[in-house]
This record gives sequence, C-alpha cells and structure tokens, in this order.
Amino acid sequence: MPKRGSSTSAPVILDRDGLSALITTLKAKGYRVIGPRAADGAVIYDDIEGIADLPAGLGDEQEGGHYRLTKRDDDAVFGYTLAPQGWKRFLHPPRQRLFAARRDGGGLAIAPPEAAVAPMAFLGVRACELAAIALQARVFGDKDYADPGYRRRHGAALLIAVECGAAGTNCFCASTGTGPEATSGYDIRLVELKGRRFLADAASARGKEVLAELPSAEPVQADLDAAAAGRRKARADQTRALDTAAAAKLKTVPEHPRWDSVAQRCLACGNCTMVCPTCFCTTVEDVTDLTGDHAERWRQWDSCFSLEFSYVHGGAVRTEIGARYRQWITHKLSTWIDQFGTSGCVGCGRCITWCPVGIDITAEVAAIKAAGTRGG
Repeated sequence: MPKRGSSTSAPVILDRDGLSALITTLKAKGYRVIGPRAADGAVIYDDIEGIADLPAGLGDEQEGGHYRLTKRDDDAVFGYTLAPQGWKRFLHPPRQRLFAARRDGGGLAIAPPEAAVAPMAFLGVRACELAAIALQARVFGDKDYADPGYRRRHGAALLIAVECGAAGTNCFCASTGTGPEATSGYDIRLVELKGRRFLADAASARGKEVLAELPSAEPVQADLDAAAAGRRKARADQTRALDTAAAAKLKTVPEHPRWDSVAQRCLACGNCTMVCPTCFCTTVEDVTDLTGDHAERWRQWDSCFSLEFSYVHGGAVRTEIGARYRQWITHKLSTWIDQFGTSGCVGCGRCITWCPVGIDITAEVAAIKAAGTRGG
C-alpha cells in the first residue's frame, strides 16, 4: 500500500489553469482521471477529460429522501456536497468476474485473470470518503477478508482530496471524527478559495511529485485564513450528530421495540447499503452458456436488506424487515467495532438522503437511547 500520511508539503496556490494542468499531468502519467461531473440531474463520479467536465456553479439540496441539483451564485467547481455514488464502485466494483472456465477435451481450461487496468486518480474526494476508503482498505486487507484485487486498485490509485467549505443538511462527519477537514489518507489536498483559486498541498511522494510539476504560486496569510475559516464553517454548519457511544451499544438491545417501529417505515429497498461508502457485502453467481462449454463465476454487491441474503439451509434467517434493519444498523455502528476496531459509519449522510422514506440513522440511535434498553 502507498504511504499516505499526515505530513504535508508546503502549501501552494493553484489557479484554474493549475487545476487544468493537474488533470493533464495525471493523464500524461497514465492515470484514468475520475472526478465529479453533472449527469442525469445529479453530480456523479465519472471519467474526466478536462476542467470543462467539472460541475462549476452547481450545488445540491439534500434532505431525508430528497436530492436536487441547484445553481450557485458563484462558479465554484466543488460547490456540491456529496455525489450519490461513492468511490467504492471503482475500488470494489458492483460486479466483477472472479474467473472463467471452458471445456477443453476431457478437462477444463481456466481463463487467466483479467489484465491489469490503468491506475486511477480520484479528483474531489471528501474527508468522509477518505475515511471510508481507509475503512474498506482495512476490511479487504484483513487476513480473513483479503482481496488482492482491491489492494491492487487501491495501492495504484492517487487520491486528491477536496475539503468541504460548507456542510450539507444530512452531514454529520464532525460527530464521527471523519471530517470535515482532510487530515490523512490523501496524496494531494485541495481547498477551494474564492477567485478561482485552490490551496494545495501533498502528503505522499507521488502527490509531491505531481504537485511540483504544476504552475503554482506561494499563498499569502489571507489564503491560509480563508481555508481555516472554511473548515470551521463546514463543522459549525452541521445540524445532525451521531451519538457514537449510544450507537456502539446497539448490539445489547436486540429486542428493543424501536426495531418494529422503524420496520413500519422501512421499505427494505437496500438503497442505504448501495450508497453507503463502507458496506462490503457480496454474493456469488455462477453462469454458463447454453452449450455448457463455458462457465463464469461473478461477484456482485448484495444487501442485508434482501430476504435472500440470510438464506441458509432452506429458509431465510431474517424474514422480518425489522430484523434486517437491526442487522444493518447494529453491524454498521456496533459489531463492526468488534470486527475492525472502529465504527463502519463515516457520517456522510448518504443513507438519509437516498432512503425513499427519509429514515435518519442518527435519529434512530437517539430514539433508542432516549427510550432506554427496554423501550419504555
């Protein structure tokens, strides 16, 4: 794994031409540059050819079960809060082939692994997303869950963080300790300032090498003050908070009546697990052609909200929606700590935004805490 620490280079100022040069330089070095762009009424993470692809002047409006793109009164490039998609889909693809085999005489010939893909450069990674990437790297680097493909993609990726200058309505990263300031886990960090300018520094050898090749200027004290003010604002703007101590105790209340209460609203659609940047559950599917001469095994994302997910020996273990919601939130916030030494939530708020009925994970924890262990 590359060393991405918290020891940074001296900050410099990039203008829009410098940002454009960053994209050009990365492509020249063989990186597939992936960043934010507007498509289908949302900001998505997709291939970026140049600075014109970035969503300048766009923001977003997010509430429980609500997302809309909005026009800003400036032309900030990173003025949105979070894209619906996470970077997980590039490091841990929703569907990937594990192997293929074909009939070869009286035996089977196993197809070689897919060719290595170009290294990726992620442009616009928020602090909570850096934390999510670090969490998944821990999961897939664990001896029990080691994933060579993930480790290869993550190790080759170059992460360019962009700090938040404001908070969205559903953000609560300050309470989970994962933002809004990007403190580690990045190669290059950008802070967008007024006047089409960016404060930039680097925290890895690769990041410093790239940054040194870009046209830049020295910042003045006002630039550093503006960056610090943006961090304070992004923290102060957050109106939601997760009680992490109460969340860690969820595993002790499996019979709490709140699980049945939330089940009356939950649709078990699995949206929360699909947009969550740390969920890692998968299923495996074997497919063959009509001749039976060719077979493939595919791994694809799965969700603990699906009835089939807990299917064991002829029946599902968690048949009720309340049990499935309890499984998700208890694992995410409580038993994940037993497995990996940390919570599985980074406070991005995507699960709130993209829940069709607006279930709020922070409110559910607060309600269980307020009701006590017996739900009285």
